[in-house]
Amino acid sequence: MDEGLPEDASIVLFDGVCNLCSGFVQFILPRDPEGKYRFASLQSDVGRALLAEHDLATDELESIVLIEDGESYVKSSAVIQIATGLGGRYRLLSPFRYVPAAVRDRVYDFVADNRYRWFGKKDRCTMPSGGAESRFLE
Repeated sequence: MDEGLPEDASIVLFDGVCNLCSGFVQFILPRDPEGKYRFASLQSDVGRALLAEHDLATDELESIVLIEDGESYVKSSAVIQIATGLGGRYRLLSPFRYVPAAVRDRVYDFVADNRYRWFGKKDRCTMPSGGAESRFLE
């Protein structure tokens, strides 16, 4: 996809106008000091290209997506995979991968359906500062 991107990069795609989703990215950044994760909004050209490349719908912006090791993870599977990748106490979420995705995603979908009402929405994706800009794909 991007020639400047390391082959082993893990890319988190997120709803760039959702405060909850942006908050999740802000949660990941300080807990990933080695910079394993790169980020792109679902609305961006890069985000849409990665979704299409992995045969995911480009018009549904209701999910966190993780692209890692040639695989794509969506919704609760993405959250669990990211938490596991962060290590430490966040790995405690990893056993939830044994709960059927249909059950996990029901909870995920409930939060996703209400995220704008509960957490608000921005007019556009805001890029972070303080050195984290390089981890965001354009």
